Amino acid sequence: MDGLIEQAKSRLWNIVNTLTTLKYEGKNPVIEISLYEYGNDGLAAEGNFIRQVTPLTKDLDLISEKLFSLRTNGGSEYCGAVIQQATKDLKWEDGKGVMKLIYIAGNESFKQGPIVSNEAVTQALKNNIYVNTIFCGDKNEGIQLFWKEGADLATGKYFNINSNLSVQYIVTPYDVKINECNTKINATYIGYGTEGKYKKMNQAVQDKNAESISTANFTERTVSKSKAVYSNENWDLVDRLKEDKDALTKIKKEDLPAELKNKTTAEIKKIVEEKTKERETIQKEIAALAKQRQAYLDAENKKQNVQDDLGVTITTSITELAKTKGFTVTK
Repeated sequence: MDGLIEQAKSRLWNIVNTLTTLKYEGKNPVIEISLYEYGNDGLAAEGNFIRQVTPLTKDLDLISEKLFSLRTNGGSEYCGAVIQQATKDLKWEDGKGVMKLIYIAGNESFKQGPIVSNEAVTQALKNNIYVNTIFCGDKNEGIQLFWKEGADLATGKYFNINSNLSVQYIVTPYDVKINECNTKINATYIGYGTEGKYKKMNQAVQDKNAESISTANFTERTVSKSKAVYSNENWDLVDRLKEDKDALTKIKKEDLPAELKNKTTAEIKKIVEEKTKERETIQKEIAALAKQRQAYLDAENKKQNVQDDLGVTITTSITELAKTKGFTVTK
């Protein structure tokens, strides 16, 4: 199952960028992601071998960090238990224009464990959570092991993938130019607060993680940085002031970076405004290049069969379900 984690690393930013193409009544979505680890006998038996890696969060760098830290250690896959836990423990939003999805992958029987899986997915659906199942292996074997049954009960999608395949990438003429923008956009972030310095360093670490997978994956991450969904108001002054114009009156001097501590509020505001304009210019440049890149990818994908990897299954199902829920898809 190491291959499954590798595919998730390879497709995280592509999935994020697919989500950003959705709009509801003309508005961009707020994206929150949670990670669970299960089927690992190194985890506590009394907890059904399940660990919540992150709660639902908008911090995409945190998701990347935790995803790259995951390692497999085979064990019993209690699908019903992890679905039940995610349904109960996560702080799901409700209301119009909310789409709640669970994706669960594995290669053993869907009905293992002390919690009846069919009851767990039925309860999830009562909470308007759609469970999508991904069997890592032969399609018919997955059906025999009840993965399709689980998805059908939850009004979700059933997929099978070869988790041992490496993700295939298409190199485009726009990748280099887009990735050159990454260093420039990183320079517009101004860390503040107790986590500011660490989070800014972690941003660079997640850049390297993405780049370690492939140039295409790094490009997808850079494209994500041009989107509103990549927001870091909890540690970046530029994003914080976008959310709260009076934020500088609430942030203590000692929580500012060293280069700003001896400056007046007016001086800090001017610096942030300059960085804001600089970032917006870079984001527009990335967005324009990303549009050309996507057109190139669409043309190339028509020439070849699309590989059934984790990212393709997730992005396909997101788009299909979104349309049924009243979302529009833009390019």
